[in-house]
Amino acid sequence: MIIHNRIQELKKQLNIAKSNGKTIGFVPTMGALHAGHIELVKRSKLENDITVCSIFVNPTQFNDLSDLEKYPRTLEKDSQLLEAVNCDFVFAPEVTEMYTEQELELKRQHIEDKSWTNGLTVDFGILDKVMEGAHRPGHFNGVAQVVSKLFRIVEPDKAYFGQKDFQQLAIIRSMTAQLKIPIEIIGCPIVRETDGLAMSSRNVRLTEKERAVAPLIYKTLSAVKENADTLPVSALKSMAMEMIAQEPLMQLEYFEISDAATLAPIDSLTQSKSAVACIALKLGAVRLIDNVLLK
Repeated sequence: MIIHNRIQELKKQLNIAKSNGKTIGFVPTMGALHAGHIELVKRSKLENDITVCSIFVNPTQFNDLSDLEKYPRTLEKDSQLLEAVNCDFVFAPEVTEMYTEQELELKRQHIEDKSWTNGLTVDFGILDKVMEGAHRPGHFNGVAQVVSKLFRIVEPDKAYFGQKDFQQLAIIRSMTAQLKIPIEIIGCPIVRETDGLAMSSRNVRLTEKERAVAPLIYKTLSAVKENADTLPVSALKSMAMEMIAQEPLMQLEYFEISDAATLAPIDSLTQSKSAVACIALKLGAVRLIDNVLLK
């Protein structure tokens, strides 16, 4: 496994591979890797000749500077995990390798509002305005900006993303289609702990007490799914909110049932061919998200 910090060094290696007819799989991450990330890498290894994993804590997708500062950075441990599954290349650039000072300054000026744009000619419609988009202004602009940069650097055949970030996956699919980027976007199932908690890099920040109650998130989603055929959407949402409200350490940000393709909120499951239940909450100081497909 080779670790690259410079764009040109990585591109040189990948160009050689492509000239020899090799296919490229790509797993973009912000590091602090867990078993969910490793499953993405394993799938890429199965489906491609070469696998690249990027590790980059992207500053432009944070609108909370303290969250950016607290985000775990564990490059040495991450590299060991990737080497153990025979990842071919790791791309771990510094911020200055990915962004100009002007780009970063524009984000800093608009960190608390929605006026910052990422410079891409894309229109996400409702995708970036509901749920995460409503609670984290500018977040998806930053995601689209860095992923588009990474796509131009790596130029993979396939890119792999976990479905825990369901809305992010929809944003990336939309961006890729609008910009006509010739990359197949592959969503992979959520990997969970044995008690149901969705694996996340943020889980390591939970206290012992918080971690003990964290499975309530998946328990709530599972209860909603079990009752989806018999209860109306309004009752499902009320049930979820009541379950979370019973845990004083949790502060619900949103629970939404949406069309799985458009992410528009729905009043009835009969409105859509597929539907998803999405949740976001604060558990202590840690913000967690999860989702489950209902149909």
